[in-house]
Amino acid sequence: MGAHSNLKAWQHARTLAVACARASRLPPPHEQYALADQLRRAAYSAALNIAEGSGRDGARDYRKFLVTARSSLDEVEAILEITGELHYLDGPTLAHLEARRDEAARTLFGLIRSLDRHLTRRAKE
Repeated sequence: MGAHSNLKAWQHARTLAVACARASRLPPPHEQYALADQLRRAAYSAALNIAEGSGRDGARDYRKFLVTARSSLDEVEAILEITGELHYLDGPTLAHLEARRDEAARTLFGLIRSLDRHLTRRAKE
């Protein structure tokens, strides 16, 4: 397994991606190729960018992938808001996905912040 599998940020993003993939089967058929597909792709993107970034050489390149992952989590949040307004998911399912997204975002933010501290220390050397 790659080094990414040890990262809490990746583990939380992976959990979110799986939960979103399962939940994306719930909206009506006319949304399967629009909102549901976008939810899956955004959630997958968050996890996959964390994994890809962890394999990159250099902290700056790694950070770019983490920022992209953070943007994907923001997209998941927006999709969940729209999905909730349209009542495509029941309350408990929506709350579960929102909690998983928030957990992934907090952990990823912490990783980015830690990497920023590392980059700042290296710049001062």
